[in-house]
Formats: sequence, C-alpha cells, structure tokens
Amino acid sequence: MFNRLRDTLSDFVQQADLVLLGLCCGSTLFGMVLIASATNYLGSGSMIRYVGVQGAAMLIGLVAYIFLSMVDVELLVKHWRIILAVSVVFILLLRTPLGVTRNGNRAWLEIPHIPFSIQPAEVVKITFIILLSKQFEWIKEQRRELKSLGSVAMPAAHLLFMVGLIYVVSSDMGSALVYVFIFVCVALVAGIAWRWFLLGGAGMTAGVFALYFMNKLPSHMSDRFHVLFDHSFDPQGVGWQQTRGLLALGSGGWFGQGLFNGTQTQAGRGSLPERHTDFIFAMIGEELGFFGCLLVILLLTAIILRCLWVARQASSDYARLVCVGMAGMLIFQTVENIGMCLFVMPVIGLTLPFFSYGGSSIVTLYAAMGIVSGVKKRGLTKWKR
Repeated sequence: MFNRLRDTLSDFVQQADLVLLGLCCGSTLFGMVLIASATNYLGSGSMIRYVGVQGAAMLIGLVAYIFLSMVDVELLVKHWRIILAVSVVFILLLRTPLGVTRNGNRAWLEIPHIPFSIQPAEVVKITFIILLSKQFEWIKEQRRELKSLGSVAMPAAHLLFMVGLIYVVSSDMGSALVYVFIFVCVALVAGIAWRWFLLGGAGMTAGVFALYFMNKLPSHMSDRFHVLFDHSFDPQGVGWQQTRGLLALGSGGWFGQGLFNGTQTQAGRGSLPERHTDFIFAMIGEELGFFGCLLVILLLTAIILRCLWVARQASSDYARLVCVGMAGMLIFQTVENIGMCLFVMPVIGLTLPFFSYGGSSIVTLYAAMGIVSGVKKRGLTKWKR
C-alpha cells in the first residue's frame, strides 16, 4: 500500500501542473497574511481563528487538487445524471434548517462540526462547467452546427435553469451572474454564432433597463446600480461600502501605509466594511498601495493565463472547454471584485479568488484548479504517445 501511495504521489509530481499549484498556494498564503491584518482589529483570538480556518480550507483544497488531478473528468462526466441531481439537491439544502441568511441572501449552509460555512453555489459552479462543456461537445458530436436555434436552446436552457434555481432558492444574484459569464466564455470557445451573443446580450440589457425604469427591480438591486451613476446617492446607506472602500484604496499611494497600519483597516467596525472578504482589495490598496494591488492582479492573471495555456494543450475539445470555463469563473470574480472596490461595478457579494476569506471558496478554487491540472496531465500523456 505504501509503495502504491508513493507511486501515485510520484506520478502526481511528474505530470500534474505544479506551476499552477505553486501560484495558487502562493496567492493563498499571501491572502492569509492579508486576512490576518484585516482581522487584527478584532483581537488576536479572532485573527487566529480566521487565519486558521483559511489555512484548514487550504489543506483540504490541496487534497482536492491532488485527487482531482488524478481523476479523468471525461470519465467522470459520463455520470452526468448523478452529477446534475446532486448539484440540484445541494442547492435545495439551503431551504432546510441547515441554510442561513446573511445580508439578505440565504446562500450558506452551516453544518455541525465544520468550522466554516459552505456556499452551494460556489461548489456547483464546478459541476456546471463540467456539464455545460459536455453539452457543447455532444452537440458537436451530433454534427449539429452551433448556429441554429435548436443547438443553442439546450445549453441556454441549462443556464436559465441553474440561474433561476439559485436566485429562487437563495436570492444570490451575484453568484448567478458568475454562471452567466461562464456560459458566455464556454459558448464563445465552443463556436456559437455571434448573432446569438448579440441577441442574448441585447435582450438581457433591454430587460434590465425596462425593469429598472418601471421600478420592477427589487429596491436593493436598483439602488446598487443607481449609486454607480450617482456616487452621492445615499452615501450613508447603499453607497457606504463602496465610498469607504474607494477612500481606503486611494489613501495608500504607491507603497501603502504598511501591513497592520492601515487607517481604516485597523479601525473599528464602523470603518472599512467586509475588509477580509468582499473589500479585501481596498484593504490591500490602503496597506500595500499601488504596487501591492499590482502584485495581486499579476498573481491572479498568471493563474488565469495558466488555465488558458492548459486549455490550448488539452487532449480533447471537451477538456479545452472545461479549462476555459474555469478561467472564465476566475476572470469574472476578479474583475467584479476589483471593480466593486473601484466603485465602477455593483456590490454583488463576490470575493477575490484565493485572497478573500472563505472556506468553501478556497476549497472550490483548489478543486477547480485540480481539474485543470488533470487536463494538463492527460494532455502530456497524449503528446508523449
């Protein structure tokens, strides 16, 4: 048994994507330092707890990375019915006593004896990418062009079902929008005709504007868009988070005020909100300045580019689409979170990948990157043959 384990680990070291793993680990460890600074104002006990939970999630994520590097996702997706059923049930668990509501969204599960909450929409993003990519591959296998309405309808229905399910169950529109962007990325690479993107985008935009001007959007949603165009709108309410975040981000200058020295970061609860989760980028700007922010952006860009590089080396179209979906997930969350802190994107509760505090987020990200690593491993095996 020991020899088998040793051979498995040796195979992992030789063929898995250690560059991607190193980038992920480096980003997470850097993020843990930032989380320590962001929670320092709560006291040493709370700071240690937050960093400890993040560290535990990273260790679980590493196990998931290694395991999924060994799993052939093309064999896994053959059980798509089970994967889809488990995904739906997992989201529906939010309507059981295990589901908890925060900031108006019933998006987290609190399971006894687990030190962090689990966000089903985070985990199900992986299964969504796996299943969506398979749909596009199946359509191509049937020799159907991705230009007709019929070929687009099935994956579009899948997207609408998942987005609708998440919103109805949890009211978490932020997570739902990630699914939309993932769909766009995968569909674009799969070869869907441009006219469907234009029609879909125009339809969604027209629908949102119509609901906005007819006052049919929920008030909290319309207010979050309103404040983007008028920063003076309700600065003590809807605009409070982004106003304080922009102030913190701009006060750091080139090199920042120093770790554990940020004026707002180290102040009490009434200062920079959600500084260890949604607004950690604003905290980075205050304490590490422009160059600290640039380092974070470069690390995330390197991870995204690595996913796209693996996609180019993939041994099949299906594996390529999976990698593109994972990259799309990272792109949207990164752009949205940074844009939120810059006051150019609405606050929709998305964290900064690998840097923000969040146990389920970290485990999910490592699992996603493990799948990408597995694609690279099998791509290398193909080319060696």
